[in-house]
Parts: sequence; C-alpha cells; structure tokens
Amino acid sequence: MRPSGRDSSEMRAVTLERNVAPKAEGSCLVAFGSTRVLVTASVETSLPSWRRGQGLGWVTAEYGMLPRATGTRTRREATAGKQSGRTQEIQRLIGRSLRAVVDMAALGENQITIDCDVLEADGGTRTASITGAYVALADAIAWMSERKLVKANPLRDTVAAVSCGIYRGTPVLDLDYLEDVEAETDANFVLTGSGKFVEIQGTAEQTPFSRQELDMLMGLAEKGISELTVLQKTALEI
Repeated sequence: MRPSGRDSSEMRAVTLERNVAPKAEGSCLVAFGSTRVLVTASVETSLPSWRRGQGLGWVTAEYGMLPRATGTRTRREATAGKQSGRTQEIQRLIGRSLRAVVDMAALGENQITIDCDVLEADGGTRTASITGAYVALADAIAWMSERKLVKANPLRDTVAAVSCGIYRGTPVLDLDYLEDVEAETDANFVLTGSGKFVEIQGTAEQTPFSRQELDMLMGLAEKGISELTVLQKTALEI
C-alpha cells in the first residue's frame, strides 16, 4: 500500500492553471498533488553573445525553491552567493527538455526564459516544472505569434515529465516525498507527446534494479506522460 493509498500506476491529482502571472508572456501554476510550482515564460528579443547572428533562437530555464517550500526553512541561494549543484542540474534539465521540442530556426533570434519557482515541495518538483513549463512556453510562443515575432510555430511536439520508482519492491508511478525518501530506485522520465524519450535519469538508491524492472518503470512513465499530454493540450485549448 502506498502512503497516499494510490494504485501503483496512478498519478497524483494534476492541475495546470494558465495566466496566473499576467505580466509574463506565458505562465502556469502546476500542481502534482501537494507539489506546486509557479512557472513563467519571458520573451526577449536579444540573445546571448555566443548565439547572435546565426538566425537561431534560444530557450533557457532557471529553477529555485522558496524558503518554506519544505517542512523547515531553506536558506535562499541568493544569500549564500551561489546555486547548489542540485539547482543547476534541475534547471539545465528543464532547458534541455524544452529545447528538444522547439525549432530554433523558426523561433528566430529571440530568447525565451523559463522561471520555475517551487511554492511547495512534496516530491517531483523537476517533473512538475517541466510539465508546467511547456504550457507557459506554448502561451509565450502564441504571444509572439500574435505580434508577428515568429513566422511559423516553433513548437514541434509537446513535452512532459514524470517520476517513477521502486517502492517497497513494487514499481510505482509519480512518487511523492514519503515514497521518494524510501524508494529503492528513483527515476525521472522526460518524453514528448509522440512518445519519444528526451531524457531518462535512473538511480538505485539501495538495491540495484534489473532490466525487467527498468522496462516496468518505462511502461509506467509512458502511461503517466500520455495522461499529462492530454492535460496539457486540454489546458491550452481553454
């Protein structure tokens, strides 16, 4: 029995609320159960110096957790003077995931910066961030299209992410915090809406996992991503 009472292949309740930050070109408040992340997308008509003059755009991301996103206060990284390795890893993952579905030539010499701020952390903050970031990105691109900043839609596919793991000997979908801290294996999957893999991160925290178990985790991830893709498309149609 999972702590939440969910079936092994059952996602937490997921919501995607758009336009929660009116001053941003795109925004989404995403919730995976109790995990909540505010995502904003900002359009800039300038590029980093190394990217200029190539006729290509850029999509990048930043990630952070508010001090009371967790059970005890976490010091702001800005006051520490540097980002943690975990923060850098996650924001690079978010950026890579979004760039995988964007045609940079169609985006033109524009940059979209995605900011993911974790309001409440209960496991799966990076997967929730990627899933909500796609929605914010799509709205930012629609904003650009309305203003003739792009000639064609740069989005080639959707992208979403979900965690899976082996909890008390059973492969499960979408780990919450109580499962994550106890899981024998923890993995994150990033897939496009067409079912192609962008990234797989898998680690045996205790007992090494078998190829059969990996296949089971991949099957759960594909199920979860298909559900998230439907939610993304439904949210963007509203």
